[in-house]
Amino acid sequence: MFEILKKDSKSKARLGKLHTQNGIIDTPVFMPVGTLGTVKSVSPLELYNEGFKIMLSNTYHLFLRPGMEVIEKFGSLRNFINYKGAILTDSGGFQIFSLAKFAKISDDSVEFMSHIDGAIHVFTPEKVVKLQEVFDSDIIMPLDVFSGPEASKSRAEKDLDITLKWAEISINAKNKEKNNLIFLISQGNFFEDLREKSAIYLSELNADGYAIGGLAVGEDKETMYNMLNISASKLPENKPRYLMGVGTPEDIITAVSLGVDMFDCVLPTRNARTGSVFTSKGNLNIKNSIHKFEKQPIDDECNCYACSNFSRAYLRHVFMSKEIFSQRLLTIHNLHFYQNMIFNIRQSINNDNFMNYKNNFLEKRLK
Repeated sequence: MFEILKKDSKSKARLGKLHTQNGIIDTPVFMPVGTLGTVKSVSPLELYNEGFKIMLSNTYHLFLRPGMEVIEKFGSLRNFINYKGAILTDSGGFQIFSLAKFAKISDDSVEFMSHIDGAIHVFTPEKVVKLQEVFDSDIIMPLDVFSGPEASKSRAEKDLDITLKWAEISINAKNKEKNNLIFLISQGNFFEDLREKSAIYLSELNADGYAIGGLAVGEDKETMYNMLNISASKLPENKPRYLMGVGTPEDIITAVSLGVDMFDCVLPTRNARTGSVFTSKGNLNIKNSIHKFEKQPIDDECNCYACSNFSRAYLRHVFMSKEIFSQRLLTIHNLHFYQNMIFNIRQSINNDNFMNYKNNFLEKRLK
């Protein structure tokens, strides 16, 4: 299911292949976020042709809209959205935190009120697995509880115990005759012993892969990397490791050096919609007046459609004019930047040159 092809000699970075029912995924890999089954402003075919062979969607949001009956009618979420690649579906556990005013957690379930129409729904660990089996997700994520950065240790410990209990229920609820993979989510907040406890306990459950959750929620970088290293180092070596929702280029390349294989984040698409673009020399805000007369592309080192055909001046013009085309172009560029970065990371690991690539990448981006 997961092959490690090569390990970097100077870090924990590794090159791998993840086998899913809808294709083989080269790792490290970045998964664009299509919460409702669409990555904003780009088509599934554009996404696939850019090299993204796996994307992420969200069980909670798809359950509410369009609803299970619609997706079931099409046989799978993949058929419904007409995407050629594999799909990982998040469980909605983070929405328990981000939409906390609508949720009530017990030891056995989460009761929440729809933010769309106010209807009351109950999610259990078993139900969340079964919903994703209806989606026929390539990778199923279980329901978990994320305490939030302000939680006390006693609260974090209680939430972790629920998460571990739900993980065991979830892996037992999965239909063993189906080819869907199931990953378990390691939590523990910002407490080293809880991070260790979570990773060690979950490792014994022998899941298809493991995710690391609850990071990049406002903590400083040193704390995040420390918690990440603890979790990653205690998870099984022979299984894929997925860092959930963490996605600045700097965070991704650092996490790869700590042995992480999979990533997702809204940053490439969300930033594009605000006029912020990623370049090899740092981030750039296309709204700034300095770009009004500039003939050069967003990034001289980029060969995406936007950079190959349009100047910064034009991109600023269409963005400031609130033209939809501007969001497409900036999104295409940001996604290409991420995919190119991931491709270069994989090549550098294969060439046993990852740390040189990492250091040069960060030096150019952060100078």
